[in-house]
Amino acid sequence: MRGHLVERIPHRELRNRSSEVLRAVAAGESYEITNHGEVVAVLCPPGTRPLRIRPATAPRNFSALPLATSSRPSQELLDELREERI
Repeated sequence: MRGHLVERIPHRELRNRSSEVLRAVAAGESYEITNHGEVVAVLCPPGTRPLRIRPATAPRNFSALPLATSSRPSQELLDELREERI
């Protein structure tokens, strides 16, 4: 689990690997903690807001969207967007 993906672990695994999990949280990772398969808690670094993922409410036809084109490379556009966030 790296980046913005949230790893889901059962509470028993949290108990057995608590030191390792807490080190990962201190390094910026987040975990969803489950009990009997249901998410009961989110463990994340202080000052961060956990990402909430909800199931889609209606099917979407994304393949019907028009393709976007640009004369500039995608990496250049992404770098530009990242600079705006700083």
